[in-house]
Amino acid sequence: MTPTPRSVSPAFARAPIAASDRAIEWLVRIHSGAPGAEAEAQAFARWRAESPEHEAAAREAEALWHGLGGAGAVARDTARKTSREKITRRALIGGGAFAALGLGALAAGTIRDRLAADVATGVNEVRATDLPDGSRVLLNASTALALDFSGAERAVRLLSGQALFTVARDPDRPFVVTAADGRTRALGTAFDVDMQPDGVVVTVVEGAVTVAAGASGVTLRADQSLRYDTRGRVIGPRTVNADSITAWRRGKLIFDRRPLVEVVAELQRHTHARIIIASGRLKGLEVTGVFELADPGSVLETIEQTLPVRVVRLPLINVIL
Repeated sequence: MTPTPRSVSPAFARAPIAASDRAIEWLVRIHSGAPGAEAEAQAFARWRAESPEHEAAAREAEALWHGLGGAGAVARDTARKTSREKITRRALIGGGAFAALGLGALAAGTIRDRLAADVATGVNEVRATDLPDGSRVLLNASTALALDFSGAERAVRLLSGQALFTVARDPDRPFVVTAADGRTRALGTAFDVDMQPDGVVVTVVEGAVTVAAGASGVTLRADQSLRYDTRGRVIGPRTVNADSITAWRRGKLIFDRRPLVEVVAELQRHTHARIIIASGRLKGLEVTGVFELADPGSVLETIEQTLPVRVVRLPLINVIL
């Protein structure tokens, strides 16, 4: 029989840090979806019944988990603390609140894309593959492609991630890559298509492409890129260094004043731990640097050293505050 939790004394309205830490860790395990979650829940119920301190910690953790304090309030609370240990305690529950929603959605989306894909890569896996027409595609990590090569058209759908296409010439069959609500048609070329959180970026490495998105049709040439989103907005074309943008194919990430939200999206492809930006005001902070994909953790270290943020590192979640 599960013990009935004791009532909370007003003296323990704010749980001690050690007890809070323990309660938060339990909630992360219970809501992770991993095997044994039911046993963890029963153990948590027994633990919280052991003392008023434990019950206060459990209630505090549950309130934060369900968003009663809000991520912004959690971030403001942690900013006032001087101890890094205390920052870890409170930030953990902020990350947990996001993870309860974000990790499940992320996992569901990844599984859906991989089931629909003909070619896919996993976390931190970069792989090249030859297509039926002799074209070649290099898939970045966490990428999924579906193919539909018919007599009339060579159609590719980028379901998630990023891919670099080197297209074999075939005047009778257009090569078209669909990503979100846009279509990129090759004109004998090598080009990169990157699905980012707020839109799709197309970059031409060699030759030219036409991009149809919304009511716009734009021709891009080498060292040009544009961005389009689901609302039909198109930004570009603009001149870029295509070699830098596609540095991932050489095992590097190169950022030149890139918004933190985009950096995190790229880094997420190469690490199993979920990366969460706890406050919207941090997403636009700019990151510059050259990083090795063999050491994705160095990106977070540099972000923490060069930007006015803290990174709380957990077994399955990293929270940027």
